[in-house]
Amino acid sequence: MLDMFRHSQSSETFRSGETVFMEGEPGDTMYVVLQGHVEIRVGEKVLEVAGPGTVIGEMALINLSNRSATAIAQDDCTLVPVDETQFLSLVLRRPRFALSVMEIMANRLRLMDKLVQYGNQSTHHVFEDPS
Repeated sequence: MLDMFRHSQSSETFRSGETVFMEGEPGDTMYVVLQGHVEIRVGEKVLEVAGPGTVIGEMALINLSNRSATAIAQDDCTLVPVDETQFLSLVLRRPRFALSVMEIMANRLRLMDKLVQYGNQSTHHVFEDPS
């Protein structure tokens, strides 16, 4: 994932503690984390820390719904925004991109299953691109 976006001309920088997006907001963009880490929160609970090579905000983009979580830069971050047009183009041109997004979503679904199963215990994970 990192290799596809490393030289993007449209990256955005977020300072530590800065909000990338808020739960409940309309979402029409996902982000690829190039550098740094982003906390994914629902309410005050940190569900995940997304690291380099992962995507955030993909659910709102895929089903054009409001954000299901809040994303906050854990440290200084560089993110690449991907809108719906770019997303669809990447899915058609680079099947590996689509598989990577599905893998990230499947990992998050498994994490949510654990939250439901084990309740309020600490279950957040750091996700980074394995390649």
